[in-house]
Formats: sequence, structure tokens, C-alpha cells
Amino acid sequence: MNDCLASASEHSHGAVAEADAPPRRVRLFGVKIDPLYMTDAIDRLLMWARDCDRRCRYVVTPNADHVVLVQEHEGLQQAYADADLVLVDGMPVLLAAKLLRRGIPERVAGSDLVPALFSAASLRFSAKSETVSTEALRIYLLGAAPGVAERAAANIERRWSGVHVVGCHSPGIGFEKRPEENAAILSRVAAAEPDVLIVGLGAPKQELWVHAHRDRIAAPVALCVGATIDFLAGERKRAPRWMRRIGLEWLHRMASEPRRLATRYCRDAVRLPGLVLREWAAGRE
Repeated sequence: MNDCLASASEHSHGAVAEADAPPRRVRLFGVKIDPLYMTDAIDRLLMWARDCDRRCRYVVTPNADHVVLVQEHEGLQQAYADADLVLVDGMPVLLAAKLLRRGIPERVAGSDLVPALFSAASLRFSAKSETVSTEALRIYLLGAAPGVAERAAANIERRWSGVHVVGCHSPGIGFEKRPEENAAILSRVAAAEPDVLIVGLGAPKQELWVHAHRDRIAAPVALCVGATIDFLAGERKRAPRWMRRIGLEWLHRMASEPRRLATRYCRDAVRLPGLVLREWAAGRE
């Protein structure tokens, strides 16, 4: 980035400065979660995206499936422990947090976070101001089926004036086990010099991959956001807004992809109440 110093000065004032404070995390289901509103998360990401040191900070967004998986998956536990931002994605997790009085203010789903970030970047980086950068937010799309990320890129650039897609790549099946392919992907990302790497490889692969390569990812922000690239491309449709609002997005997704998701959601429906009960009992000791 050419103007990271100017941006750092900007972020030293006003509401954005609050994002500099260390997150006050709360523990739920063995995961330390950042209790942030969407606007707080966006401010933090934009600040990191303009950080001159370019160290990769990565974001994970736990839903019910993640918190069930993390109970027995050591690699995912470590990926979550080392994440720079942990935001609640799933409504069942948020409802459990409220039931257990853990102080998490709202759901910040990855599929909502990315468009909100683009909108904020368009407002901030397209503004005509002496103190605000006019440079677009540079993003790289990693994941989804061949051709999908390209369609997402076209939609993004058509909709958000402050966002520039600098690269797309759809890795082949099993790529994460091939060192030479991982090195090639990391080189592609480095050559594109993105501010934000959008990773849509599915959980837990995306969290494990970013965690394993975080020291070599040449982007100051990496977002592990599941099907978001598919949603941006129009490849999959999100649930209607009213279903999201009352916590039934999972039902829409299961009805859309029953062969892939029905077993997973049934397993989570059985396991999650037990985890909530365990948390409740632990809180009474």
C-alpha cells in the first residue's frame, strides 16, 4: 500500500482508534470469541488492511458445526486459538451465548461481513478527502469451483466502487496435501499484493490452511468465510432476510443442499444442546 502511513494517522483518531485496543474475548465451547458488533469488526479489518507491516492476521467465524468439530479436532483448536479475530457466525451459537450470558452482542456472519466490508471500503476509500486514502481495497478470491470466483469478481467490481479484485484461484481437490501447489498459490497471492484474502475452501480446510501458511500469506488480512464467494457469484442463494433474522438460515441451506448438509446438521442438533448444558453446569461450579 502506498498510503499506509496516512491511513495509520487517520486511524489514530475517533471511533476507529477503539479498534486498536486488545479484544476482550469471552470463552464459549472452548473457543475464545471477540464480542464485537459488525461495525467494530469492519473498523478493525480496514485498519489491518492498511497496516504497513503486512503481517497476515486471519479471521474465523464459528457456527454450530465449527464448535462441535473443535471439541475433538486438535488442529482446528489451534487454528482458532491463534486466530486474530473470532466472530460468531451461527445463530445457534449466538443464542447459546445469550442463554449463558456471555455478552456477545450480535451475529457477525462471514457472508454478511464481506459485503459489509466492501461497502465500508467503498465509502471510505472512494471519498474525496485529504485525510482518507482514495486507493481501492485490493482483494484476492481463493476457493469455490472453477469459474465461480471470476463471476464473483465481476459482480464485486460492478457493485462496489472502492474494491478491486486483484486475483482469483480455484485450487484442485486435495491441493492442501501437495507442497508444490501450496507454494504456487502463495506465490500467486504474493504477486497480486492484496489487502484482503477471501478464503472460501469450507471448514475446517480453510481454517487449517490459513493457519498452516499464515506466516507466508502475503496479505495483511485473511478471512475464512466458507460459501461467501459462491454467494457473491450468485452460484448459491442465501436464505431470505426474514429467515436469517429469526435464525432459520440453516434450514434454507439444508433444504438447498440436503445430501451434503442434512447429516451434518442432524449431528450438530444432537451435539450442541449437550455442549450448552456442559457450559451451563461449568458456570455453576
